[in-house]
Amino acid sequence: MKKLKIYLLSVLIILSFNIQSFSKGVPESFADLAEKLMPSVVNISTTQTVVTNSNPFPFQFPPGSPFEDMFKEFGTPQERKSAALGSGFIIDEKGIVVTNNHVIQDAEDIIVRVNGDKEFKATVIGADPLSDIAVLQLDTKEKFTPVKFGDSDKARIGDWVIAIGNPFGLGGTVTSGIISARNRSIGLSRYEDYIQTDASINSGNSGGPLFDMEGDVIGINTAILGRNGSIGIGFSIPSNSAKIVIDQLIEFGETKRGWLGVRIQDVTKEIAEIEKLDEPIGALVASVAEGSPSDKAGIKAGDIILEFNNEKIKVMKELPIIVARTEVGKKVNVKIWRNKREIVKIVTLGRLETSEDFKVTEKTPSTENRIDDLKIVVRKINNEDIKERNLPNQTKGLVITQIENDSPLINSIEVNSVIIEAQKKKIVSSKQLNQIVKQVLNTNQKTILLVIYNSQNQRRYIGVKLK
Repeated sequence: MKKLKIYLLSVLIILSFNIQSFSKGVPESFADLAEKLMPSVVNISTTQTVVTNSNPFPFQFPPGSPFEDMFKEFGTPQERKSAALGSGFIIDEKGIVVTNNHVIQDAEDIIVRVNGDKEFKATVIGADPLSDIAVLQLDTKEKFTPVKFGDSDKARIGDWVIAIGNPFGLGGTVTSGIISARNRSIGLSRYEDYIQTDASINSGNSGGPLFDMEGDVIGINTAILGRNGSIGIGFSIPSNSAKIVIDQLIEFGETKRGWLGVRIQDVTKEIAEIEKLDEPIGALVASVAEGSPSDKAGIKAGDIILEFNNEKIKVMKELPIIVARTEVGKKVNVKIWRNKREIVKIVTLGRLETSEDFKVTEKTPSTENRIDDLKIVVRKINNEDIKERNLPNQTKGLVITQIENDSPLINSIEVNSVIIEAQKKKIVSSKQLNQIVKQVLNTNQKTILLVIYNSQNQRRYIGVKLK
C-alpha cells in the first residue's frame, strides 16, 4: 500500500509539472501589449457616390394603397454618398498606412482616424488587387507611432496572437486567439498562403494587423469564413509575403512580380506513378507561353518543376508565390523532371505585370460573386466577352452566370445578360451593384432600373420589383 501511495504521488507530481509546462506560455493579460499597439492601428472610412430615387411627394401612401405603385415610380434620381469601413496600421512615422485593397477600392474619399479622435485625409500610394494590399499616405506632417513587421515564417500553429481593428465601426477593438493553421488557400486571390486564426475578426477588421506576443505584425487580417460574422475562422496575409508587395508599392507605386510564363497543375498520385516519381511533388507544366522566359529556357509542357531558385516545390500552389516574389530579370535555376530524370534549366525571369498572362488575368478574372438580394451570381465582363459578343470596346459591367429560381430577375433577365447600369449608375464591380441594391431596398420604391445587354447582345432597360 505504501508503494502504491508513493507511485500515485509521483504520477501527480509529473502531471502537475506537465500542466505547468504547457500553461507556461499562456499570457495573464494582453493589456500592456494592447496599450502599446493601439496608437498604431487606424480606422479607415471611405465614400462612394451612389444614385437613388427620392420620393417626390411630401407624404407616404399607406401600404397596399392603389396609389402606392402608381406614384412611386416617379422618384427623381439623386446622388448620395455611401460609406464603408475598414482598418489599417501605421508602418512609418511619416504617416504611411497599410490596409487591404478591397477596403479602399473605388473609393472617392478616404478618411483615416488615428487614436480614435484625430482624422486625416489619405491618398493611395499604390494598390495591388492580386494580393489585396494597399498603401496609403496621410495628408499631414504630423509624426506617428509605427509598428514593425515580424517574421511570419516563425509563427507556429498554437501561438497566441491578437487582432486590433474597427469591426462594425467599433474602433480600437482588441481580440485574441491562436494561430489555427498555416498555408491556407480559400480561393480569393492568385497568391494565397493565409494564416488562419480563431481571434475574432468581423466586418470592418479588414486591413487591420495580426500581432504576435512581441508586438510585431505577422499578418494582415483579410477574410472570414461565413457571412454573418466571426465563427472563429479568420484569415490573414502573412507578413513576409505582404512586406515584399508593400515595399514595391512604396518604391514604385505598383508591383513588379517575377514571371515564368507557364500554366501549371497539381502532380497527382497517378501522374507521379507514371513519371516514376517517388511521391507526388512539384508543379506539372500544362502549357508554356510562346516567347516567355520558360519557352526561351527550353521548359516544355509535361515537365514537372521540382525546384525554383533552390527552393523545393512540394505542392503546385507554392510555385506562383515563390516566382512572384523573385526579382524581375534575375537568372534562376529551375530543376525539372523530364523523361524520368532530373535536369536543370536557367531562366531569366520576366515581369508578370507586362506579360500577356497578366493582361488575361486582369481582364478575365475567374472570381464569381453572389448578389444576395438579387439571388444571382455574376462576374466581371472581360475583353474576350466583348470581342466574342461584338459589344462596344469600352463596355464595363457584370455577366450574370446564374439566376436562382426565386430571384426577382427570373422572368426579366436571362443568364449571360450583362448588367451595365443600375439606377442610372454605370456598374464596374459586384460590390457597387450590391450597394445600390441595398439602397433601393431601403426606400419605399423597391424597384430597380437596370440597363443590360441581353443574350442577343441587345441593349435593354429593365425595371424590376425587388422582394
